Amino acid sequence: MDTPVAPQASLPPLTPGTLYLVATPIGNLEDITLRALRVLRECDVVAAEDTRHTGQLLRHYGIQKSMVSYFRFNEARRSSELIERLKMGGKVALVTDAGSPGISDPGERVVAAAVAAGCRVEPVPGACAMVAGLTASGLPTEEFHFAGFLPHKSGQRAKRLADLAQVPGTVVLYESPFRIERLVGELQVACPGREVVLARELTKRFEEWLRGTPESLAAMITARPRKGEFVVMIAPKEFQRGDSERLEPAESGHSEDTEA
Repeated sequence: MDTPVAPQASLPPLTPGTLYLVATPIGNLEDITLRALRVLRECDVVAAEDTRHTGQLLRHYGIQKSMVSYFRFNEARRSSELIERLKMGGKVALVTDAGSPGISDPGERVVAAAVAAGCRVEPVPGACAMVAGLTASGLPTEEFHFAGFLPHKSGQRAKRLADLAQVPGTVVLYESPFRIERLVGELQVACPGREVVLARELTKRFEEWLRGTPESLAAMITARPRKGEFVVMIAPKEFQRGDSERLEPAESGHSEDTEA
């Protein structure tokens, strides 16, 4: 039985002076909540990582809204402007290009500034690549460590991976398609024999999952197109799925979801 949707008139209005952290789709445009759409419609302004990208999302849902941009290099300055809006009773929706604001994306500074200024901050949960990847990985989820993107410099990457190899629980990373082959090679040194899951193009038409040890994944990844960020999950040292499954890389088929 379908769950009835509450009439618009029965929903509480947005709270003045609130910074709403609105999660947006990570690929498939259907992956946005009814609450997120309402906040985007009813807020005073949308603070977007890229107004062009967010503009496409708003147009898709027929939403016309004033936008301001914030990104890595202007986030500190833009934070003070957004705080002034909030102090004057403004309702600000903060979004990134994809997923939940502040998770390996801009937004953390804005939230910290809002909290420090005594402003109200309210999350509007939704899509997150890290959660999507981890829950479908088949690896342990009761304890995990999210490390975001690795440093670019070789020495720093090697040290970071060596440290992460000792962390209890599943380790989750993000990686660029242009560095994923390099990362698989580095994992052969940092954690040889561990089970690793690579998720590419999550929620899109060509969503793909690769499972195996770093050694077995190395040959597979070289034949993959350089498109779409990867979510990388590394099993804990003690994890054993079974000898046959653990040693043979598994390759999933494409999803039939509509590409965003």
